Amino acid sequence: MRTDTNENSQPYVIIVEDDERLAELTAEYLRGNGLKVEIIGDGNLAISAIIDRQPDMVVLDLMLPGADGLEVCKSVRDKYKKPILMLTARTDDVDQVLGLEMGADDYVAKPVKPRVLLARIRALLRRSDSSDAQQEKNTSESTQNRLEFGDLVIDNSAREVWLGGAAVDLTSAEYDLLWLLASNAGSILSREEIFERLRGIQYDGQDRSIDVRVSRIRPKVGDDPMNPRRIKTVRSKGYLFVRDLT
Repeated sequence: MRTDTNENSQPYVIIVEDDERLAELTAEYLRGNGLKVEIIGDGNLAISAIIDRQPDMVVLDLMLPGADGLEVCKSVRDKYKKPILMLTARTDDVDQVLGLEMGADDYVAKPVKPRVLLARIRALLRRSDSSDAQQEKNTSESTQNRLEFGDLVIDNSAREVWLGGAAVDLTSAEYDLLWLLASNAGSILSREEIFERLRGIQYDGQDRSIDVRVSRIRPKVGDDPMNPRRIKTVRSKGYLFVRDLT
């Protein structure tokens, strides 16, 4: 377990990877591009380190000794709200979906070029910083930043959601997507627009993260996954959040 000694103002990233050579090469590249990096090679050690140290971001390999990447993600998600970028096998679509379902914010297929990984990390850090800044702004402002759709309430100042008076448990990425759709209720948002607005990168036409998150959000907000009425899929166009269900 190693960390550099750069200034605290640098974004702090934990890489969870048991391939020591790969981890060191990746860390060296990221450090050379302004990030503070710690390497952890065991899943069980990573769980406690992530919760205790609260890094700005985690880069998490799937195959690890101890707890695997999915278990690490599941174990820390309710105590760690910053981005988790999961590294998955190129052809294993199931692992990508499972990673998102466990609360990962993004995934990259291995092998990945260092500059591509850096771009994804920076995009997630920007999104996280933007969310934090917006939350601080909303908290300090007197104007209400709250949407209500019947018994569904979305409070952006607190980043909380209630359904019928009960709190809804959403990951940070799920909340961001729900707020984007709900704040544009009545308008169709394309996958391309959603992708670029939430992740800061262009949609490649193959990424399934938006679809997976919508499928997870629907039952949490009282929508029928088999016959959705609140968040509709508009064929060949995107997603529509329905303002009035009556």
